[in-house]
Amino acid sequence: MKHFSVLILLFIALGLPTAFAQGTTPTRLLGADLSMLPAYEQAGAVYRDASGAVQSDPLRFFRDVAGIRCVRVRLFVDPSGETGVCQDLQYVQQFGRRIKEAGMQLMLDFHYSDTWADPDKQYIPRGWPTEATALQQRLYTYTTQSLKALVAAGVTPDYIQLGNEISYGMCSMTATYNANTKAWSNVQRLYPCYTSAHANWRTLVGMLQQCAKACREQCPQARLIIHTERAADAYMTDDIYERLNEVDYDIIGLSYYPFWHNGLSTLATTLNKLQVQKGTKEVMIVETAYNNAWYPSGQGIYNFQSTWAASPAGQKAFVQDLITELLKHSNVTGLFYWMPEENPAGNHVYEPWLNRGLFANGQASLGQGNANCALPALTALRRFTEGQPDGIKDIPVVTAPRTSASGSAHTATPAFDLSGRRIGSAHRGLTISRGRKYVH
Repeated sequence: MKHFSVLILLFIALGLPTAFAQGTTPTRLLGADLSMLPAYEQAGAVYRDASGAVQSDPLRFFRDVAGIRCVRVRLFVDPSGETGVCQDLQYVQQFGRRIKEAGMQLMLDFHYSDTWADPDKQYIPRGWPTEATALQQRLYTYTTQSLKALVAAGVTPDYIQLGNEISYGMCSMTATYNANTKAWSNVQRLYPCYTSAHANWRTLVGMLQQCAKACREQCPQARLIIHTERAADAYMTDDIYERLNEVDYDIIGLSYYPFWHNGLSTLATTLNKLQVQKGTKEVMIVETAYNNAWYPSGQGIYNFQSTWAASPAGQKAFVQDLITELLKHSNVTGLFYWMPEENPAGNHVYEPWLNRGLFANGQASLGQGNANCALPALTALRRFTEGQPDGIKDIPVVTAPRTSASGSAHTATPAFDLSGRRIGSAHRGLTISRGRKYVH
């Protein structure tokens, strides 16, 4: 424990969450779901900064330019081959190593499905049992095996989502997948939730309890998230989490897209209700995005084009207004942008192009002279974590004495760089040793 205070300072200096430290207020965490980035890179997608310079390492570009400190990556059991559904365990292991090597954190998003899991698609993986008790046990086994493999590969998640957008259930449906047409048919809803008269809540609670148990056993330091997508309905959102009180988790995760979930005043109502009813739980917006070229259409779409135009400027304005609102709520500790890496030059890796990413597609309407240039909203995200205390401002800065002729370091006590690595006398820059900052 003698280095505990030093490690806390290192986490704060890196902008990483310190909620595990008893009695501290968690710092805000800025992240992004970059699940498709390796697939885009493999397809030859190019990423440029705002001036048009090609970025050889887009992941570090997100870190350094946008201030992203945590990367959310989805995991499918046996990816179906649908567009965007390619993140199997090997994919996550490989991408996870890059994330860790970049000094970033990992949020693992268990979909517990072979395909996209969302409110209307929670298909039980092919070959899994469908009886409730057997299915709960399979979830425990699968979660355990997946996490063991990630830990063994040096890719221990820092945050873990127990399912994806599960307000109507998780692993609650069966269907038949046609690999040729990439379509699902013969849908049967076995364990649908969200109706107070339905007994399936007990089944869902049992599923989540088994998933949480596996996570606590394999990754005891990870923080667990239950993710829903009913931000437009404060009552329903609160009711869902009330029903899940018996589950061991740490963070309420919400999706918020204004075209589906209404305006910021609606989101504020939901956040306020959660703060009153669930005051011990942090809240993170684990998915959000806005359009930069054209607006979605169809039934149930809220039209906010008069507030935020479907343009680079409108997208930036949305990000700025969202952050302004989130900063009013002390229970909100995380903001994750969904799929900022979206890139139409990626050989149609993901179709249709949703134009919610943070890079231009080369159209004149986007005001970019070069294709795939970073859009203004990318850097606007940084405001969510700006102005936070670094936690070490009151520690004196000391100019380290020169090393002796023998090459011995300025102190015999261990010293650490700001990534928490123990370093030797050859280090140049800022180090921390025994609670003091040294400039070399």
